[in-house]
Amino acid sequence: MRTLRVILWAGVLIMAGLLGWLTLTVTQSGDKIAEGPFGVPFELVDQNGKAISEQAFRGKPTALFFGFTHCPEVCPTTLFELNGWMKQVDPDAKGLQAYFVTVDPERDSPELLGQYISNVTDRVIGIAGDPAKVAEVIKGFRVYAKKVPLDEKDPNGDYTMDHTASIFLLDADGRFKGTIAYGENPDTAVKKLENLMKG
Repeated sequence: MRTLRVILWAGVLIMAGLLGWLTLTVTQSGDKIAEGPFGVPFELVDQNGKAISEQAFRGKPTALFFGFTHCPEVCPTTLFELNGWMKQVDPDAKGLQAYFVTVDPERDSPELLGQYISNVTDRVIGIAGDPAKVAEVIKGFRVYAKKVPLDEKDPNGDYTMDHTASIFLLDADGRFKGTIAYGENPDTAVKKLENLMKG
């Protein structure tokens, strides 16, 4: 009986050690993810036809949004609101930057994206490029985007895009710091941008 008890206690100690080691490993790997820049490296084109990479998301806090020019409501509303919030928290446009990455690169040329954005704001820069490369960025930044035919009987006809509607907030090192949800309370959104700028 005593031998059985010793064996059981030994088993408990071994399990406790294994659980402790697993917890430490998971915690450390989570810290590494949080410490590193969010997303993936990329080489695309901005709305002015200039090459742009993930390095654009360094040096200043960044508000990052994914959308498309044929978007009926979410994208223009988000651009309009983001423009107002940025003017409120960073009136001199020196401490905060913003980018709009298309989820519809087949239709959204850099020029079209630039025209679309400039109708609403001069505080956001559009990013487009090769569809395959844009798809890698969408996946790497953990964004949902799916082409949805307007007519189910004609899958190759006109379409819209379902996509993540949140604004991603990145610090000056490109690390993920949170999101602003579509329809979020304006005061809350402004506070999140103020906190992002404070670092």
